[in-house]
Amino acid sequence: MFKSTDTYITTPELSMAVDASIALERPLLVKGEPGTGKTMLAREIAETLNTGLFEWHIKSTTKAHEGLYEYDAVTRLRDSQLGDERVKDIRNYIRKGSLWEVFEADTRQVLLIDEVDKADIEFPNDLLRELDRMEFHVYETGQTIVARHRPVVVITSNNEKELPDAFLRRCFFHYIEFPDRETMMQIIEAHFPKIKYNLVQKALEIFFDIRKVPGLKKRPSTSELIDWLKLLLSDDIPDEILTSHDASKAIPPLYGALIKNEQDVQLLERLAFMTRRGSTT
Repeated sequence: MFKSTDTYITTPELSMAVDASIALERPLLVKGEPGTGKTMLAREIAETLNTGLFEWHIKSTTKAHEGLYEYDAVTRLRDSQLGDERVKDIRNYIRKGSLWEVFEADTRQVLLIDEVDKADIEFPNDLLRELDRMEFHVYETGQTIVARHRPVVVITSNNEKELPDAFLRRCFFHYIEFPDRETMMQIIEAHFPKIKYNLVQKALEIFFDIRKVPGLKKRPSTSELIDWLKLLLSDDIPDEILTSHDASKAIPPLYGALIKNEQDVQLLERLAFMTRRGSTT
Protein backbone atom coordinates (compact mmCIF):
# COMPACT_ATOMS: atom_id res chain seq x y z
CA MET A 1 0.00 0.00 0.00
CA PHE A 2 1.26 3.46 -0.92
CA LYS A 3 1.60 5.78 2.07
CA SER A 4 3.42 8.86 3.31
CA THR A 5 7.20 8.83 3.50
CA ASP A 6 9.76 10.97 5.28
CA THR A 7 9.76 13.39 2.34
CA TYR A 8 6.27 13.09 0.88
CA ILE A 9 2.96 13.49 2.71
CA THR A 10 -0.02 11.81 1.11
CA THR A 11 -3.71 11.64 1.99
CA PRO A 12 -5.84 8.48 2.39
CA GLU A 13 -7.64 9.35 -0.87
CA LEU A 14 -4.40 9.71 -2.82
CA SER A 15 -3.01 6.49 -1.35
CA MET A 16 -6.16 4.63 -2.41
CA ALA A 17 -5.93 6.13 -5.91
CA VAL A 18 -2.34 4.90 -6.32
CA ASP A 19 -3.21 1.43 -5.07
CA ALA A 20 -6.31 1.27 -7.28
CA SER A 21 -4.45 2.24 -10.46
CA ILE A 22 -1.82 -0.42 -9.77
CA ALA A 23 -4.48 -3.06 -9.08
CA LEU A 24 -6.47 -2.15 -12.21
CA GLU A 25 -3.27 -1.82 -14.29
CA ARG A 26 -4.50 1.51 -15.59
CA PRO A 27 -2.57 4.79 -15.87
CA LEU A 28 -3.05 7.10 -12.89
CA LEU A 29 -4.09 10.53 -14.17
CA VAL A 30 -3.29 13.14 -11.51
CA LYS A 31 -4.54 16.70 -11.68
CA GLY A 32 -4.14 19.59 -9.26
CA GLU A 33 -2.70 23.05 -8.85
CA PRO A 34 0.94 23.47 -9.92
CA GLY A 35 3.23 22.82 -6.98
CA THR A 36 1.02 20.26 -5.22
CA GLY A 37 3.46 17.38 -5.67
CA LYS A 38 2.13 15.66 -8.80
CA THR A 39 5.54 15.06 -10.35
CA MET A 40 7.06 14.10 -7.01
CA LEU A 41 4.31 11.48 -6.59
CA ALA A 42 5.74 9.31 -9.38
CA ARG A 43 9.18 9.44 -7.79
CA GLU A 44 7.76 8.41 -4.43
CA ILE A 45 5.83 5.52 -6.01
CA ALA A 46 9.05 4.29 -7.59
CA GLU A 47 10.80 4.60 -4.22
CA THR A 48 7.99 2.68 -2.48
CA LEU A 49 8.01 -0.10 -5.09
CA ASN A 50 11.82 -0.13 -5.06
CA THR A 51 11.96 0.15 -8.83
CA GLY A 52 13.27 2.44 -11.54
CA LEU A 53 11.64 5.63 -12.79
CA PHE A 54 11.50 6.90 -16.37
CA GLU A 55 10.42 10.52 -16.77
CA TRP A 56 8.94 11.88 -19.99
CA HIS A 57 8.43 15.63 -19.63
CA ILE A 58 5.99 16.92 -22.22
CA LYS A 59 6.39 20.24 -24.06
CA SER A 60 4.09 22.05 -26.46
CA THR A 61 6.04 20.62 -29.41
CA THR A 62 6.19 17.02 -28.14
CA LYS A 63 4.70 14.34 -30.40
CA ALA A 64 3.47 11.00 -29.08
CA HIS A 65 5.77 9.11 -31.42
CA GLU A 66 8.80 10.54 -29.61
CA GLY A 67 7.88 8.44 -26.58
CA LEU A 68 8.20 5.31 -28.73
CA TYR A 69 11.22 6.04 -30.89
CA GLU A 70 12.68 8.49 -33.41
CA TYR A 71 14.30 7.62 -36.74
CA ASP A 72 17.18 9.92 -37.70
CA ALA A 73 16.93 9.83 -41.49
CA VAL A 74 19.01 13.00 -41.92
CA THR A 75 22.07 11.55 -40.18
CA ARG A 76 21.71 8.29 -42.10
CA LEU A 77 21.65 10.17 -45.41
CA ARG A 78 24.73 12.15 -44.44
CA ASP A 79 26.58 9.00 -43.37
CA SER A 80 25.69 7.28 -46.64
CA GLN A 81 27.22 10.18 -48.56
CA LEU A 82 30.38 9.78 -46.48
CA GLY A 83 30.52 6.03 -47.05
CA ASP A 84 29.98 5.17 -43.39
CA GLU A 85 29.44 1.43 -42.83
CA ARG A 86 26.85 2.15 -40.13
CA VAL A 87 24.22 2.92 -42.77
CA LYS A 88 23.88 -0.81 -43.53
CA ASP A 89 22.06 -1.29 -40.24
CA ILE A 90 19.08 1.02 -39.86
CA ARG A 91 18.97 0.27 -36.15
CA ASN A 92 21.97 2.57 -35.73
CA TYR A 93 19.64 5.48 -36.48
CA ILE A 94 16.76 4.52 -34.22
CA ARG A 95 16.66 6.40 -30.91
CA LYS A 96 14.59 4.67 -28.25
CA GLY A 97 11.96 6.72 -26.45
CA SER A 98 10.81 6.48 -22.84
CA LEU A 99 8.12 3.87 -23.56
CA TRP A 100 10.57 1.64 -25.42
CA GLU A 101 13.04 1.86 -22.53
CA VAL A 102 10.31 1.01 -20.01
CA PHE A 103 8.96 -1.86 -22.11
CA GLU A 104 12.43 -3.43 -22.39
CA ALA A 105 13.26 -3.22 -18.68
CA ASP A 106 13.88 -6.50 -16.88
CA THR A 107 11.63 -5.51 -13.97
CA ARG A 108 8.48 -3.45 -13.55
CA GLN A 109 9.19 0.26 -13.80
CA VAL A 110 7.35 3.50 -13.09
CA LEU A 111 6.74 5.75 -16.10
CA LEU A 112 5.97 9.43 -15.53
CA ILE A 113 4.30 11.30 -18.40
CA ASP A 114 4.54 14.79 -16.99
CA GLU A 115 2.17 17.65 -17.92
CA VAL A 116 0.37 15.81 -20.71
CA ASP A 117 -1.91 18.80 -21.28
CA LYS A 118 0.97 20.90 -22.63
CA ALA A 119 1.01 18.97 -25.90
CA ASP A 120 -1.39 19.07 -28.83
CA ILE A 121 -4.96 17.89 -28.11
CA GLU A 122 -4.37 14.73 -30.18
CA PHE A 123 -1.31 13.72 -28.15
CA PRO A 124 -3.19 11.63 -25.53
CA ASN A 125 -5.26 9.84 -28.20
CA ASP A 126 -2.09 8.96 -30.11
CA LEU A 127 -0.91 6.96 -27.08
CA LEU A 128 -4.14 5.04 -26.47
CA ARG A 129 -3.19 1.86 -28.31
CA GLU A 130 0.33 1.67 -26.84
CA LEU A 131 -0.84 2.22 -23.26
CA ASP A 132 -3.71 -0.25 -23.71
CA ARG A 133 -1.87 -3.10 -25.39
CA MET A 134 1.58 -2.34 -23.98
CA GLU A 135 3.17 -2.83 -27.39
CA PHE A 136 4.02 -0.89 -30.53
CA HIS A 137 5.45 -1.52 -34.00
CA VAL A 138 8.73 -0.14 -35.35
CA TYR A 139 8.04 0.26 -39.05
CA GLU A 140 11.65 0.89 -40.09
CA THR A 141 12.90 -2.43 -38.66
CA GLY A 142 9.71 -4.51 -38.66
CA GLN A 143 9.99 -5.12 -34.90
CA THR A 144 7.11 -5.27 -32.47
CA ILE A 145 8.17 -4.07 -29.05
CA VAL A 146 6.13 -5.73 -26.28
CA ALA A 147 6.40 -4.76 -22.62
CA ARG A 148 8.12 -7.43 -20.55
CA HIS A 149 6.42 -6.10 -17.45
CA ARG A 150 3.45 -3.74 -17.39
CA PRO A 151 4.77 -0.46 -15.95
CA VAL A 152 3.05 1.73 -13.39
CA VAL A 153 2.08 4.80 -15.44
CA VAL A 154 1.57 8.18 -13.76
CA ILE A 155 0.25 10.99 -15.96
CA THR A 156 0.10 14.54 -14.63
CA SER A 157 -1.98 17.47 -15.88
CA ASN A 158 -2.29 21.11 -14.80
CA ASN A 159 -5.73 21.38 -16.44
CA GLU A 160 -4.46 23.73 -19.14
CA LYS A 161 -6.76 22.02 -21.64
CA GLU A 162 -9.43 19.34 -21.67
CA LEU A 163 -8.29 15.78 -22.32
CA PRO A 164 -10.16 13.50 -24.76
CA ASP A 165 -12.91 11.29 -23.33
CA ALA A 166 -11.42 8.15 -24.88
CA PHE A 167 -8.18 8.84 -23.03
CA LEU A 168 -9.93 9.60 -19.74
CA ARG A 169 -11.88 6.32 -19.89
CA ARG A 170 -8.63 4.39 -19.81
CA CYS A 171 -7.23 6.17 -16.73
CA PHE A 172 -7.85 6.08 -13.02
CA PHE A 173 -8.33 9.71 -12.07
CA HIS A 174 -7.40 11.60 -8.91
CA TYR A 175 -7.47 15.31 -8.19
CA ILE A 176 -4.97 16.42 -5.54
CA GLU A 177 -6.81 18.93 -3.39
CA PHE A 178 -4.73 21.81 -2.10
CA PRO A 179 -3.47 20.80 1.37
CA ASP A 180 -5.42 22.08 4.36
CA ARG A 181 -3.58 23.70 7.27
CA GLU A 182 -3.05 20.41 9.14
CA THR A 183 -1.69 18.58 6.10
CA MET A 184 0.49 21.56 5.22
CA MET A 185 1.95 21.43 8.72
CA GLN A 186 2.91 17.79 8.15
CA ILE A 187 4.51 18.68 4.81
CA ILE A 188 6.56 21.45 6.44
CA GLU A 189 7.66 19.16 9.28
CA ALA A 190 8.78 16.58 6.69
CA HIS A 191 11.02 19.20 5.06
CA PHE A 192 12.09 21.03 8.22
CA PRO A 193 11.98 18.60 11.19
CA LYS A 194 13.40 21.12 13.67
CA ILE A 195 11.54 24.25 12.57
CA LYS A 196 10.14 26.48 15.30
CA TYR A 197 6.40 26.10 15.88
CA ASN A 198 5.75 29.85 16.19
CA LEU A 199 7.53 30.54 12.90
CA VAL A 200 5.44 27.93 11.09
CA GLN A 201 2.17 29.23 12.51
CA LYS A 202 2.96 32.80 11.48
CA ALA A 203 4.14 31.69 8.03
CA LEU A 204 1.00 29.61 7.46
CA GLU A 205 -1.21 32.48 8.57
CA ILE A 206 0.38 34.83 6.02
CA PHE A 207 0.46 32.14 3.32
CA PHE A 208 -3.22 31.19 3.55
CA ASP A 209 -4.27 34.85 3.88
CA ILE A 210 -2.55 35.56 0.55
CA ARG A 211 -4.25 32.58 -1.09
CA LYS A 212 -7.64 33.93 0.02
CA VAL A 213 -7.12 37.28 -1.73
CA PRO A 214 -9.67 37.50 -4.57
CA GLY A 215 -8.33 38.32 -8.01
CA LEU A 216 -4.85 36.84 -7.65
CA LYS A 217 -3.50 35.74 -11.02
CA LYS A 218 -1.41 33.01 -9.41
CA ARG A 219 -1.92 31.83 -5.86
CA PRO A 220 1.25 30.64 -4.10
CA SER A 221 1.72 26.86 -4.08
CA THR A 222 3.11 24.34 -1.63
CA SER A 223 6.51 24.28 -3.30
CA GLU A 224 6.70 28.08 -3.10
CA LEU A 225 5.84 27.98 0.59
CA ILE A 226 8.71 25.53 1.13
CA ASP A 227 11.07 27.86 -0.75
CA TRP A 228 9.87 30.81 1.33
CA LEU A 229 10.45 28.96 4.59
CA LYS A 230 13.88 27.91 3.40
CA LEU A 231 14.70 31.60 2.95
CA LEU A 232 13.28 32.53 6.33
CA LEU A 233 15.44 29.85 7.96
CA SER A 234 18.57 31.07 6.22
CA ASP A 235 21.39 32.17 8.50
CA ASP A 236 21.42 35.54 6.72
CA ILE A 237 17.80 36.33 7.64
CA PRO A 238 17.04 37.67 11.14
CA ASP A 239 14.59 35.56 13.17
CA GLU A 240 12.27 38.47 13.87
CA ILE A 241 11.64 39.35 10.19
CA LEU A 242 8.44 37.29 10.16
CA THR A 243 7.27 37.59 13.76
CA SER A 244 7.56 41.37 13.56
CA HIS A 245 5.64 41.53 10.26
CA ASP A 246 2.80 44.05 10.40
CA ALA A 247 -0.49 42.28 9.64
CA SER A 248 -1.80 45.44 7.97
CA LYS A 249 0.88 45.09 5.28
CA ALA A 250 -0.36 42.79 2.55
CA ILE A 251 3.13 42.28 1.12
CA PRO A 252 5.03 39.70 3.22
CA PRO A 253 8.81 39.82 3.71
CA LEU A 254 10.78 38.10 0.94
CA TYR A 255 7.58 38.01 -1.10
CA GLY A 256 9.49 37.10 -4.29
CA ALA A 257 9.43 33.45 -3.23
CA LEU A 258 5.62 33.46 -3.00
CA ILE A 259 4.37 36.00 -5.54
CA LYS A 260 5.46 35.50 -9.13
CA ASN A 261 4.06 38.36 -11.20
CA GLU A 262 3.76 42.13 -10.98
CA GLN A 263 -0.06 42.17 -11.23
CA ASP A 264 -0.36 40.26 -7.95
CA VAL A 265 2.24 42.47 -6.27
CA GLN A 266 0.29 45.56 -7.33
CA LEU A 267 -2.97 43.98 -6.12
CA LEU A 268 -1.52 43.27 -2.68
CA GLU A 269 -0.01 46.76 -2.50
CA ARG A 270 -3.43 48.29 -3.22
CA LEU A 271 -5.00 46.14 -0.52
CA ALA A 272 -2.28 47.23 1.93
CA PHE A 273 -2.92 50.89 1.06
CA MET A 274 -6.68 50.49 1.53
CA THR A 275 -6.13 48.70 4.86
CA ARG A 276 -3.83 51.47 6.14
CA ARG A 277 -6.21 54.16 4.90
CA GLY A 278 -9.17 52.46 6.60
CA SER A 279 -7.31 52.22 9.89
CA THR A 280 -6.59 55.98 9.94
CA THR A 281 -10.18 57.09 9.35
